[in-house]
Amino acid sequence: MQSGTAKVVIIDGQGGGIGKALIEKIRRENLTGFELVAVGTNALATSNMLRAGADAGATGESAVIWNCRSADVILGAIGIIAAGSMYGELSPAMATAIAEADAVKILIPFGKCHLQVVGIGDLPLPQLVDRAVALLADQLSP
Repeated sequence: MQSGTAKVVIIDGQGGGIGKALIEKIRRENLTGFELVAVGTNALATSNMLRAGADAGATGESAVIWNCRSADVILGAIGIIAAGSMYGELSPAMATAIAEADAVKILIPFGKCHLQVVGIGDLPLPQLVDRAVALLADQLSP
């Protein structure tokens, strides 16, 4: 993937805490050459991610579906690929759009999503965010 043309979409719901942490870490790492789009399943999540430094933001099912079509990289908790996750905020259409997108998906194995991944240690969220942003940096490297 060439930097400068990439669209990075961060998807989160509820309060947008994981998305906010990802965006803050990306900005601290001074990664450049891409558009960082925050897509929330609700307005609060989108607002918190925008305040963290996203370039653009959108909210709701249509926004998830629309932005996944053109994303180069999608980041979020692993639950974004499971319909009904985030206490029902993630619709089947959202999960399908994310899972079927051609984008590289960098998913954080967050236990509250009710998905367990064998072989993944129980790391604290800050370490998971660090690893996710390192993977993003690798994807954006020319």
